[in-house]
Parts: sequence; C-alpha cells; structure tokens
Amino acid sequence: MRRVAHRQVCRNVSSFMSTEVGSGSSRSQGSAYQWCVVGAGPAGIATVGLLLDSSVPPASLLWVDPSFTVGDFGTRWKFVSSNTNVGLFLRFYQRCRSFDFPFDCFSGSLGRTYAIQDLPKEQTCPLDVASEPLRDATQNLRKKVHSVVGEVSQLREREAKWQCILSTSSGDAPSFLASNVVLATGAVPRSLHLHKSYPSLQEISVTTALNPSSLVASLTPDDTVAIFGSSHTAIIILRTLLEKTCVKKVINFYRRPLRYALYIGDWIIFDDTGLKGDTARWSRENLHGSLPDRLKRVYSDSKMVQEYLPLCTKVIYAVGFERRQLPFGILEFSPGYSYNTRCGIIAPGLFGCGIGYPEEKTDRYGNVEARVGLWKFMEHLESVIPIWKEYSVSQGIGQPKGISGRY
Repeated sequence: MRRVAHRQVCRNVSSFMSTEVGSGSSRSQGSAYQWCVVGAGPAGIATVGLLLDSSVPPASLLWVDPSFTVGDFGTRWKFVSSNTNVGLFLRFYQRCRSFDFPFDCFSGSLGRTYAIQDLPKEQTCPLDVASEPLRDATQNLRKKVHSVVGEVSQLREREAKWQCILSTSSGDAPSFLASNVVLATGAVPRSLHLHKSYPSLQEISVTTALNPSSLVASLTPDDTVAIFGSSHTAIIILRTLLEKTCVKKVINFYRRPLRYALYIGDWIIFDDTGLKGDTARWSRENLHGSLPDRLKRVYSDSKMVQEYLPLCTKVIYAVGFERRQLPFGILEFSPGYSYNTRCGIIAPGLFGCGIGYPEEKTDRYGNVEARVGLWKFMEHLESVIPIWKEYSVSQGIGQPKGISGRY
C-alpha cells in the first residue's frame, strides 16, 4: 500500500460510520474515553474483547458500528464458504473471556448450542454458520461498553486526543474524545472498471455473485460471463456459474496459476492465498486439463482481454479486496494513507486491524502474504494491543517502557 508521510496522517479523518446507544455504560456528549473501536466485524469484536480482557475499564470504551451484525462477514458474505477450518473458529470464540460464553460451551459437554459444533473441526463451513456465535458475543460485549449504532463522520486531533464526531439518523452530530481509536472498518471488492470501455457489458458485483440466488436472478441463458481472478472468491463464483446457472459461456481471465494451501508439518505454505477445503477439491477436479464444457480460461493480458471481453455480456471482478476508503475532510490527509503492516499503527493513538489493515508476514520460503482470517486477527491483536496501549499522544511516546506480549 502506498506510503505517505507520517505527519499527513495526524490531522483529520472523516470516516464511515445514526446513533442508538447500546445497553452498556453510557456517557454524555463530549465525554472522554480511553478507547474508541470503529467497526463490529470479527476484528472489531476481537479488539473489544481483548481490550476488556486486558483490564481496560468497560466504561472507558466506546464502540461504533452501523448495525452490530458482525460486519460484512455476517451479512454480505454469509453465503460464502470459509477458508478457515471449524477448529480455528472454535479457538477464536473461546479466546476472550469477555465474550461471556459459558465454560466448555464449545466442548459438547453442555450439549449443542450452535450449528458449528456439529461440524468436523478440520472442515470449512459457510460464514453464516461461523457468524452465529459472533452475534451472541457482540450482544454480550455491548452490555458492558458504550456502544453506538451509527457512523463516525469525522475524526480529528484535539487536546492530544481524537475527537470522534458521529452522524445520526436524526441529524444530530454528537462528539466524543478518545485517547486511542482503532479502525476495524473492513474492505470492499476491488474493481478493474474494464466494462466502462464496452457499453453493452454490464458489471455484476462480487456481493451479488457470492449470493447464489442473486447471481442466478441477474443472468439469462443468452449471457456470456467474464470473471476475472483465480483466488478463493473467484473459484467459488466460477463454480456457482457452472453448476447453478444456464449461461451460454463463462470466460475466466487469470493472471497466475491456481494456488493451493499446502500443509507442511506445523505450518501452511500459501496459507493466505491458496485454495482450501471444498473449493480446492472442486478446483483440482475441474480446472486442470479438461475443463467443463461451457468454460474457457485465458491469460489476462491486454491482447486476450481485447479479444475475448467484447464477446461477453456480463463481467465479475473477483480480483481481491481493498481497504474501505473513508472520506477525508482535509486534503493533506490522503485517502491513500499508510499503516505499519507489522503492528497496525497509523498515527499516535490511531490504529488499524482486520481485513482493511492486515498484518503482513513472510513465511519460511520468503512468500509475503497478508494474514486474513479470524484466528489470524486474534493472534495479531494479542501481539499489538500491548504496543498500542503505549502509543497514544498522551502516553509520553519515547519514554522507556516494558511491553509484554499477551497481557
């Protein structure tokens, strides 16, 4: 991601996030908090849980989200098959005491509580199944902290703190101060915008394409569909196109060979970029050698795009995700602002986590990948929250301090 000068990140962030106060502790407008967490997807849930586990007083934590329904993970992508196995989801649920799940809730000794408990730990599952316990964790956390249903319309420095100005459905704009702000605001599908050069070519969003019934409803038997990409998301959509629609032809444009996660002893090569689970199985059976009758795969260079894209009537870009851009009020705070990919620091007292601000890690063979997945978010947050606690403006940055790992 493009780097910008550190000082550019410290002035004014106009952000993304109507207000309805949760049932936890509440304060009047203008109150000061130690922490404000923006976003309530898996990374936001983990952040709030770990902060509470590390003895941050619940009354000092403000949590903001438009709906508190587990983010895109629990809504937009709920029909998608995970590339995280059930066992790691179970570890995530049990990692935070503040989630308030009963002891041994997921061991089976208390009987079945969630559908995910019936699944083999080594298998993957639909994200909707994985979201069910997270919905309960969200409600448990909201009973403790000051939660606000809404959006942060502006975020600016004031008195060595961050001023969070909220937008509400009533038109009010309450504001709060926080020493530290964590952006867990997610990511959106990246578009190549190639269809703009072809008036008869219609884009189908990845959101629509990952919902089988919506995808079927958006196509006709006369359609030829172009799909760009060869990642987990692309192969899921490709399979749906071939198995659940009656389109005339599917043309898959790809830039690299298919890649599979490979389990090697105690680690996984291509853990974050390789195909896994049932998606990997289907790909191995259908995309090497003899292809399904209605499928053509072509390398996505300019020549092949110019030759084959005009033959298509619909196009889907499954070419990855990019950080959800937040509107900014001051030009010198560029929308392309950077963050430290190892520890999530954006500016003093301002941090990012989750799919929008993933940790980058180099594996034993030198492959650099962004670590995306619930358990990876949890591991990363456990390592960086102790650092974040010492990096607010008011903490006296630069003073020697002892920082431990897990609290």
